[in-house]
Amino acid sequence: MGEEIGADTGREHRRAYRRKVQECLDVFESMLVGDLIQPASDTIGLEIELNLVDFEGRPAMRNADALARIADADFVAELGRYNIELNVPPRTIDGGAAFELEHGLRDSLNAAAGAARDLGMHLVMIGILPTLRPDDLTGAWMSDSARFAELNDSIFAFRGEDMDIDITGPGVAGERLRTAWPDIAPESACTSAQLHLQVAPEDFARYWNAAQAFLAPQVAVAANSPFFLGRRLWAETRIELFHQAIDTRPPELRNQGVRPRVFFGDRWITSIFDLFDENARYFPSLLPELSEEDPRAELAAGRAPQLRELRLHNGTVYRWNRPVYDVVDDKAHVRVENRVLPAGPSVVDTLANAAFYYGVVRALADAERPVWSTLSFSTAEQNFRSCAQRGLDANVLWPSAGEIGVAELVLDQLLELAAEGLDAWGTRPEVRDRYLGVIEERTRTGRNGAWWQTSAVARLESRGLSRELALTEMLAAYRAGMDANEPVHTWELP
Repeated sequence: MGEEIGADTGREHRRAYRRKVQECLDVFESMLVGDLIQPASDTIGLEIELNLVDFEGRPAMRNADALARIADADFVAELGRYNIELNVPPRTIDGGAAFELEHGLRDSLNAAAGAARDLGMHLVMIGILPTLRPDDLTGAWMSDSARFAELNDSIFAFRGEDMDIDITGPGVAGERLRTAWPDIAPESACTSAQLHLQVAPEDFARYWNAAQAFLAPQVAVAANSPFFLGRRLWAETRIELFHQAIDTRPPELRNQGVRPRVFFGDRWITSIFDLFDENARYFPSLLPELSEEDPRAELAAGRAPQLRELRLHNGTVYRWNRPVYDVVDDKAHVRVENRVLPAGPSVVDTLANAAFYYGVVRALADAERPVWSTLSFSTAEQNFRSCAQRGLDANVLWPSAGEIGVAELVLDQLLELAAEGLDAWGTRPEVRDRYLGVIEERTRTGRNGAWWQTSAVARLESRGLSRELALTEMLAAYRAGMDANEPVHTWELP
């Protein structure tokens, strides 16, 4: 969730922060116009959020203990005391880099899992921990962090009342969860895998538009979050839960059409500046921390300004494809941060999801006739919600295909595009074929993580287990598949 912050949020302080955000935005625009941001480097990055559970499968509120034992700077605390995050160092996408990444990920996670086991805990990569109960999200659930506490307080200061959570699963098997919450604890249940892609500023709009169009099939193939607080909800419940759990709007503002903090967007863009400008114009600050930097002076001195206020504000607008400005080794760059994927089920599944994303987005961005020229933005959003609800059973509207099952779209068109895109990145054929083969078989069989979880629970319940016991047994079998690093479509049901 980023750096720690101070606590000064008075009225004049907020005005000063708004002015500083605008100043940063003006400097950022000057950098774009003056070609002062690094060109593309074909660099990718990955973050994976993880759950800690005890040996009974219950959330273990001990991330501080786990991190101390793991003793690796790549692992950091996340929002809930039962969450940690692994930040994978950036690397290129060409050649056999994905194989190296898979091996490195397994080594890091195996070492962390061993450290956690010494403390009586397991690590779980999953979109929502299915064994969470309401009482797990009360009391001392939040990590010890001034930033998390301030974010929580700011959201509820804007909202002025408890947070409503109301989610109904689709179809006859769908169930409903309706509750209210006094803090953002439900958001901690949403654990994701986030993909980064550094691009040239002039290419950013093409890649962002491509990533937005791809969100629907991306989430359908990767769905892995069907349960929350014991209820069977969406295939990727994390999408709607995240949307509702940090909504700063009371019902009256929602009815007026005020934009939510978890934001699909309004339109296709022509520049990265469009997104930062929207953030500054439409969203009030949640974490108004002022820095000492004079961004204009830094730029005049020939240094890349940090633009801390702009970056901090951008970090509290939760787009599924977020624009990122960053400075590394005194050089500024921009990247697309893709935030839609759930964590898990296994490392090989995670790398397959990543390969599918990087390949399709590259092919769509390079196309002579962009998909967004014939796909309306509102249709892209409708596709996204349908796929989050129904996973691989969803239908979408797609240019040249009309209404089509998302699985058919993946098998008939998108896998070929993904292969073309990975070839364009310079990925070796055996790497491409390994990971896209996982996506193909997962789609052909219809067995993504959401399917496996719901099928396993239904099978266990048919034997007379209660929902709570079925979820616990399912999680144990899930961990076995995850630890074996086999793709989820090959896992046996318990």
